[in-house]
Amino acid sequence: HVQLVESGGDSVEAGGSLRLSCTASGLTFDDSDLGWYRQAPGKEREAVAAIDDVGSTRYADSVKGRFIISQDDAKNTVYLQMNSLKPEDTGMYYCAARRCRGWLSLDEKDYNYWGQGTQVTVS
Repeated sequence: HVQLVESGGDSVEAGGSLRLSCTASGLTFDDSDLGWYRQAPGKEREAVAAIDDVGSTRYADSVKGRFIISQDDAKNTVYLQMNSLKPEDTGMYYCAARRCRGWLSLDEKDYNYWGQGTQVTVS
């Protein structure tokens, strides 16, 4: 049974930083792709970043240069370091996972497992 639990969401001022964490159980990071997604009120969920089993990463254009995705295999935890936050970064942030398939996808349809989300508010 795969479980993903996000934490670290908070309310911050524009220009500030936050680090989100997602701890996984029931899967191994050396065989998984992990992603972060977000959903703003009244909008569709969108991809933020993803990382594969060897540390390759992909980012949405809107967060490139500001956000960093990383993982700690020993802790089975994936992180999203968010810097220079903007009000448009506000939303519920979700962690997602899937078994590696040889390419790193940002398409949420490719991810099988999802967490419950953690709220980020930037004002």
